[in-house]
Amino acid sequence: MTVLALLAAAGCGATGKHGPGAAAEASPQVGGTAPAGPSASPAKPPGPPGVTPGPGEVRRIPRPADGLPPVISSIPTRRKVVFLTIDDGWEQDPGFVRQVRQERIPIAAFVTRDAVEAQGAADPTAQGGRYLGAGKWDYVRSMREAGATVENHTLTHPDLPALGYEGQRAEICGATRLIRRQTGTAPTLLRPPFGNHNTLTRRAAGACGMQALLLWTATVQPGGKIAYQVPDKKLRPGDVLLLHFRPNLSRDFRILVDKIRRRGFELGNLDAYLRAAGVTR
Repeated sequence: MTVLALLAAAGCGATGKHGPGAAAEASPQVGGTAPAGPSASPAKPPGPPGVTPGPGEVRRIPRPADGLPPVISSIPTRRKVVFLTIDDGWEQDPGFVRQVRQERIPIAAFVTRDAVEAQGAADPTAQGGRYLGAGKWDYVRSMREAGATVENHTLTHPDLPALGYEGQRAEICGATRLIRRQTGTAPTLLRPPFGNHNTLTRRAAGACGMQALLLWTATVQPGGKIAYQVPDKKLRPGDVLLLHFRPNLSRDFRILVDKIRRRGFELGNLDAYLRAAGVTR
């Protein structure tokens, strides 16, 4: 079973709980010159990282009647495939990028300017990391070169509905322009901070070139533990998992990927699946 939802309550806050009832498993300036990213990467193998959909595998996601970008929290497929995403950009762990590159792990990074550039106070859950803001946009470019996609998580991580249309448009369009300037490619997906959005958010996102708002179905906590938003505490086909750039990222990421594979799930290429669902072009 998959979920296509207009989630109204989910978050990207310091507690790591995103939405009611989430249950955990038991078990700087732009273009900074102090990169902590990995050393020069070898040429990437041809083709996108991760599994791609087969013919007829993915159900089409209908466009909303109002013509605005849809809000999506999972991919409509029955295949045992899940999708990895990561938010903000505070802890710039080079070991994480090495894993993404060497193992060709598909992941979408939703970056925030203030986190990437280490402007202001770091998120409390990111404090104490070894690589806080170490590489800045060089690190983001290294992720992209390793095969990650770079998407929009606003400039300053505000509660968007509190800003009104013009404020939301400034945050989203400003981030789009910055990402395009720094990476050479414009984002097509928005993840609203805390998962909070309204109709004006979708209007502003559309005006800034966003083709969809992407939320999530489960979050990843320290130690690679998964906090589910479903009562049976299980991965489901099409789930979108949310991580953050936090201390011990490369260790926790390795634990997570191993756990997903032990449970018989593959890692999907989000871009390919969204195109198959008719969301992006």
